[in-house]
Amino acid sequence: MEFGHAPAPAKELRKHLTQGRVAGRKSRGRLQYKSPKQIADRKQAQEAEPVSEFEKLTPPSDGEIIEKRRKKLHVPDRPIIPFIVGDGTGVDIWPAAKKVIEAAVEKAFQGRKQIVWFQIYAGEAANELYGTHLPEDTIKAIEKFVVAIKGPLTTPVGGGHRSLNVTMRQRLDLYACVRPVRYFRGVPSPVRRPQKLDIVIFRENTEDVYAGIEYKQGTPEAERVITFLNEMMGCTVRPDSGIGIKPISITATKRLVRKAIIYAIQNHRCSVTLVHKGNIMKYTEGAFRDWGYEVAREEFGRFIITEDDLLSQYDGNVPPGKIVVKDRIADSMFQQVLLRPDEYSVIALPNLNGDYLSDACAAQVGGLGMAPGGNIGDATALFEATHGTAPKYAGKDMVNPGSLILSGAMMLEYLGWKAAARKIYRALQRTILQKFVTYDLHRLMKNATKVATSEFADRIVGNMN
Repeated sequence: MEFGHAPAPAKELRKHLTQGRVAGRKSRGRLQYKSPKQIADRKQAQEAEPVSEFEKLTPPSDGEIIEKRRKKLHVPDRPIIPFIVGDGTGVDIWPAAKKVIEAAVEKAFQGRKQIVWFQIYAGEAANELYGTHLPEDTIKAIEKFVVAIKGPLTTPVGGGHRSLNVTMRQRLDLYACVRPVRYFRGVPSPVRRPQKLDIVIFRENTEDVYAGIEYKQGTPEAERVITFLNEMMGCTVRPDSGIGIKPISITATKRLVRKAIIYAIQNHRCSVTLVHKGNIMKYTEGAFRDWGYEVAREEFGRFIITEDDLLSQYDGNVPPGKIVVKDRIADSMFQQVLLRPDEYSVIALPNLNGDYLSDACAAQVGGLGMAPGGNIGDATALFEATHGTAPKYAGKDMVNPGSLILSGAMMLEYLGWKAAARKIYRALQRTILQKFVTYDLHRLMKNATKVATSEFADRIVGNMN
């Protein structure tokens, strides 16, 4: 799985994507001249700015900031990476993941590269320190340092504070939740051939029913919305209803599908599937499908072929170098990933269905303990454990840190440090084949050795040689 710096045909794709931008620059008129005095004044002003813009955080002094220029990541040899330990079992899995990530970088680059960690806060630890579960310091730090990683965060059900994960995705405009789902040999699976499932899910992260536009039953706001719908729009909504709004926009849809197609091109993937419930929700999920096809045809015509054209013009035989763009109804897709998983490669879909499908697919390859994830926007990226906090296991050094370790490998790929990511994948595979596993996998494997979270990490590090 590769993120960040792309292999061939990246050069052609880059030329294709930048044609419009270059033309736009030419049309803006001549460049503004800055005198030596203006440059010196600007430099003096920058040097006069306070060292830290944070309330309670002090960034490391010995690392460098990752920069994003012209949509390309510029990663120094000692990047500062913010991290959030997380709630519940975060205290167990973060030290394990950190140890594995650091070892992979060291063994891959022999000291030439090193991550400089910077602890930031969200969840219960943030509430104790700041009096709020998501302080502005955290948002500012991720924006400033561009790439971050976090453990699981608690989300109350039916009340309490709003989901911190959703809030961070929206505040930072991390519009693509990217979830690679692949099988590691030896992991117990409920299906016969789990190795056939090798997909990357691109879930829209900012809209749909997760937008947070909700009104509790019985509140004046809910009553006003119900009255408007019933009296002005001719609807029939029961007066004792709670109300939620499901926005899906052209903007959010096209940028998500665009990112999914670019990923498919860069990583030589064979297809991109748009998953929706457009047969019922025609103007939201149906529109997602239509807008997805639009961006595919209009921006990537040289790289893609639609399934309809493939069948009508090529008798189902894919022309060399083409990526097939197709769509599936959401409920059918849940069957497809079980019965015909090898027919799918990259999947793009709205928020709610993306949440369901990514977890269902993870179940086929060992569960959420083996499922990485990253929330990626145009400016920043936040990688994360995809499971919950499991508070009853917190501090017991027993849960599987695989999700966060694999998310760390995703992060390394995003940085362009692919040699280090490969170290993690290979060592994790060796460890599983040796049957040294945490309790969740041990209970499903014969003749396996149950190890603690920390021991699992140590074994992975030992298998990197």
